[in-house]
Amino acid sequence: MSASIARYESFLINNVSTISSLESSLRSVTWFLPGRFKDAELASEALSALLNVMSMYHDTLLTRVARSDQSYHPLIPPSPHTRFTKMWSEKNSSYKWAARMLQFIRYTELVIEMVLRRKVPSKSRWRGVVLLEVIKASFRFLLLHLTHRPLLSPPIPERDFDPASIPPASNVSSPTLAPSSPLSSLPVTPEHLKNNHSPLPPHSLLINPPPIRADSTVSDYLFSKAMTTSSVKPPPSLVQPLLSPQDWLAEILYIIKPLVYASMLVYNRRSNSPLITALTLELVSRNLRRNPPPSSLLERSEYARRDKNMLWYLLRGSIWEYYTRPKLESLVEQTSHAPLLGLLSGFIHDWIPLIDEYYYYTAP
Repeated sequence: MSASIARYESFLINNVSTISSLESSLRSVTWFLPGRFKDAELASEALSALLNVMSMYHDTLLTRVARSDQSYHPLIPPSPHTRFTKMWSEKNSSYKWAARMLQFIRYTELVIEMVLRRKVPSKSRWRGVVLLEVIKASFRFLLLHLTHRPLLSPPIPERDFDPASIPPASNVSSPTLAPSSPLSSLPVTPEHLKNNHSPLPPHSLLINPPPIRADSTVSDYLFSKAMTTSSVKPPPSLVQPLLSPQDWLAEILYIIKPLVYASMLVYNRRSNSPLITALTLELVSRNLRRNPPPSSLLERSEYARRDKNMLWYLLRGSIWEYYTRPKLESLVEQTSHAPLLGLLSGFIHDWIPLIDEYYYYTAP
């Protein structure tokens, strides 16, 4: 088994650009599969889940490979999100595995729901959904207990570098493989380059910085080299710990909201109570959470993402049934015969039934 994994990792490192392009192409195809044939939505989501899980594994492997090669120096520094989540993943093994399992469930939850819908009764299907929400809430509470900080989404480092910039396998070996043998001979210099003694001017990024003048402060020098203050902060300081009971309560309400919403849907999916309760928890959590300072870019971006996700309530419950869906169906009917808009209306027409049938397409 380990030999097969080693061969696959070697193949990945040698063909990283091709595999990344293939992942992007297949991920784009999954958007257009629903409605094309029977069980097309299951095939689409299964392919999407497989690509996401494989991409998570590839990111882990490529990061280890880049870290093991001392000659690799990315020109673009890692994002604050990557620095923060990477620090916690390396510092605490419980955080690493809880974050990975949480993200794995997020990737596969819709496929699990589709399989349950086809294999078990409706009540058992919704019990499975609630069980998934219980597991997800448990992992989120574990991450909150370990970090004492607001949760980030995703909780694992994202790929924020070009895979093509990873050195080839001839220069760096896979972490699971034996070190590659040294080259037998150095490459021969072409004849037309042997007499070229005029060096190219060094790039500005490769020039050593000038010495700091005595009359300049350290802050002036750092701010001249960094785009934001987050670039010079240590990773733990990118998100400040939760201090007051109000901060903790806001984060706890945010974590239990999906579980409460799914649990209430089990008993009465036609009632407005689940939607009103979830929306109330969302607004209370938003009003209780702290207002981070302008320098806390990572925390502010996380809260901005949560605020944008409130638009998904347009696709839930009675808001979807009595407002959003009639609007979309009217739009589809009016633009179905238009030359270019007809493609968009056909795409919307194929997705409307899926929002009606499956919880995880629009789940909080």
